[in-house]
Amino acid sequence: QVQLVESGGGLVQPGGSLRLSCATSGMFFSADLMVWYRQAPGKQRELVAGISANGNTNYADSVKGRFTISKDILKRALDLQMNSLKPEDTAVYYCEVSRWGTEYWGQGTQVTVSS
Repeated sequence: QVQLVESGGGLVQPGGSLRLSCATSGMFFSADLMVWYRQAPGKQRELVAGISANGNTNYADSVKGRFTISKDILKRALDLQMNSLKPEDTAVYYCEVSRWGTEYWGQGTQVTVSS
């Protein structure tokens, strides 16, 4: 059974950093696209950053220059380095992997940016 497990969320002060990781349970090398989404309370889920099989990346305008998406080959994980965090980055962050026309989602990890 395919399973994605996110980790690394938590409470951080504005200006701080967090690194999220998503264990991809064997799909790492066969994924077509890996994406981080987030959903804040009362808001729609939004794309944060994505990385294709060939390594091309894209970011939401709101996180460009602050967040970096990457693949960790050794861990077979999808990572999201988040720097200069702002209160508006507070949300549940989800990883999503697309493979052979099917989407797989993790359970989400909470990120709270507050002083």
